[in-house]
Amino acid sequence: MEFPRLYMARQNFPDRRVADIPGTVQKELAGAGFGANLKPGARVAIGVGSRGIANIATIARAVVDYWKSKGMSPFIFPAMGSHGAATAEGQADVLAHYGIIEGTMGCPVISSLEVVSLGKTADGIEAFMDRNAYEADGAMLLGRVKWHTDFAGKIESGLFKMMAIGLGKFAGAQRYHTYAYKLGLENVIRAVGRQVLASGKILGGLAILEDAHHNTGQLTAVPVVSMEQREEELLALVKSWQGHIPVPAVDILILDEIGKNISGAGMDTKVVNRSVTGLTNCWPNTPIIERVFVRDISNVSYGNGVGLGMADVISDRLLHKIDWKPTRINSLTASTPAAIRTPVHFLTDRECLEPMMPTVGKLDMSEVTFCRIRNTMELSRALVSENLLPVIKANPLCEVIEGPLPFEFDAEGNLTEVFRKAEDLVHH
Repeated sequence: MEFPRLYMARQNFPDRRVADIPGTVQKELAGAGFGANLKPGARVAIGVGSRGIANIATIARAVVDYWKSKGMSPFIFPAMGSHGAATAEGQADVLAHYGIIEGTMGCPVISSLEVVSLGKTADGIEAFMDRNAYEADGAMLLGRVKWHTDFAGKIESGLFKMMAIGLGKFAGAQRYHTYAYKLGLENVIRAVGRQVLASGKILGGLAILEDAHHNTGQLTAVPVVSMEQREEELLALVKSWQGHIPVPAVDILILDEIGKNISGAGMDTKVVNRSVTGLTNCWPNTPIIERVFVRDISNVSYGNGVGLGMADVISDRLLHKIDWKPTRINSLTASTPAAIRTPVHFLTDRECLEPMMPTVGKLDMSEVTFCRIRNTMELSRALVSENLLPVIKANPLCEVIEGPLPFEFDAEGNLTEVFRKAEDLVHH
């Protein structure tokens, strides 16, 4: 089949990056006055999650330094539910790959799946908390506030979700997602989060907001007394910064990679307009995408292939890189088996694309539109087919920076590389 020429488009999202991350962390925490009643030498547990958050090691180290400056004894623990194949070693390894180890943090990193029961919510949901965090004199959370890939609400992914599913480890994560099947995940997150706050063990949270370039756009210390309201406000703010692909509709979206470091669902559902339950084009105010082709999996996903089920076609190389143990644990714990269904797959990129072109409702293949991005977290650059050029030129955020370019395959029939890999951007 003939493929169209391509143009590289750049989306000029506002650059909201925080210039001095350590200084901003110190200022925010000092202003919030967390742990005012703690005595010198008190043990402070700092919860860090598994997402590929920009500058996470720098942010974590700044939090450790703050507590040290107050005469406390901080330590870091993983707050990541069932991730890392639901093992203590696996979760410590996730943090280590983000540069969060004792040597770089200047404090111990303590990983365990042991939990303590915090009693039951009004709905009868038993809440759990990491034992090491519970037995410390106080705990605080470092969490990115953003939209969730499974649902829409006023609180989605952030400090409350981290208090529930992150602090609850595997035992909590499995139970909460089971309740969420009937009650809705937002309701469960709020109820369990309130139960965790009622324990008196939480000192506060540091909310991390990222701009559409995946820069650290804002760092906000969130006190316990206003955490629920502040998180609603911060989510509304960061949703207003959200990036999308640069066209309102496309026939075939090519993703160079998926991965847990990119999104909890492997690919951001609110970019690809898919649901982890198998629905297509289900999110309002999101570009319509007819077919999704995924070429590879990020090395920093460590074989976790969650999200492949939302693709229409994948490459054999992606399929062969999947480690099914963490993939199954993660997906089934979240009650989303559709997210790991195996799509149709072929050996080469050309073989993946050609059968998809006639499936988008167009008889003339020259009318099929294409958009290619590195992954759903990096949206500032996109390759688009020539037939989308008028749409790009009409988009005030966009400019064409290169083209026309050939729709180029190498000798093996695979697309030539045009983007850096996501792991190059993790260790900012």
